[in-house]
Amino acid sequence: MELLDPRVDFVFKRIFASDGNKDVLLAFLNRVLQDAGAPPLEEVVLLNPYTDKDDPQDKQSIFDIWARTVDGRLINIEMQLFNQYDMEKRTLYYWSKRYSSQLQTGGRYIELKKCITINILNYNVLPNAHTHSVFHLREDSSGVPLIDDIEIHFLELPKLKKAAVPGEEGLVNWLLFLKGDTDNWEVLKMNEPALQKAIETLEYLSQNPEARRKYEDRQKFLHDEASQRDGAQREGFAKGLEAGIKEGIKEGIKEGIKEGKSEGRKEGMEQARLEIAKNLLRMGMDQQAVQAATGLTDEEIRSLNRIIEK
Repeated sequence: MELLDPRVDFVFKRIFASDGNKDVLLAFLNRVLQDAGAPPLEEVVLLNPYTDKDDPQDKQSIFDIWARTVDGRLINIEMQLFNQYDMEKRTLYYWSKRYSSQLQTGGRYIELKKCITINILNYNVLPNAHTHSVFHLREDSSGVPLIDDIEIHFLELPKLKKAAVPGEEGLVNWLLFLKGDTDNWEVLKMNEPALQKAIETLEYLSQNPEARRKYEDRQKFLHDEASQRDGAQREGFAKGLEAGIKEGIKEGIKEGIKEGKSEGRKEGMEQARLEIAKNLLRMGMDQQAVQAATGLTDEEIRSLNRIIEK
């Protein structure tokens, strides 16, 4: 049996955001937060659980996961199979929307709760070697936090070392599961009881014809979307290159004409000086006086004399 890819957002949400799998989500979140040095959560509430109405081809379908902790903190988990580009700005934009959406008309700023964004990426974004990077809002030199309301995680799956092996507990077990490390699944089940349920859910989905149809639809949609985006980028690059070449040729022609005119003027002035000197010499003017009047060199005056004598 060929297993579905848990990194496809439709499958990811089905595994982690089904009503019956809240314990799987809680266990995963606790590994992410504990890896960043934060205390574990006791409970989370799913704000947009997976339903059979989620259409893999519907752009309006939300395949990221929204959850809330018992103390009101909001958590957004997003699985990205293909590079969306501008991910840093995209992350801040959606974080700000979640943060500001808490404040109803007449509400007070003090009521705003912390928002945590967790991006799980199947590609590299940050210029470091860390699989798990965490960002907060702090003062540059002292590291003093301005406020704890913003927390952004990047989990970059390609940075997981090839030699990575399951641990007794920890985030690496979950990342190996997401990367489809089937060779170690028995060990993963032993190390993380919640992972056994995640694996069983994936195996069930892989055998379910309707789930596989939706999976294939979603894969096709994501591949088509990525191809269109890459095609648009290539077309934009080609157009930019063509425009740059045209502009370069245009500027080159203008510069050539300008330089040609300048050279032409120089040659014309030189020719005029020679003609003036020649006429003055024919009139019998002293050679030194002609040289002083025209600025010609001794050799140029002697050349003109030879021409006149002929």
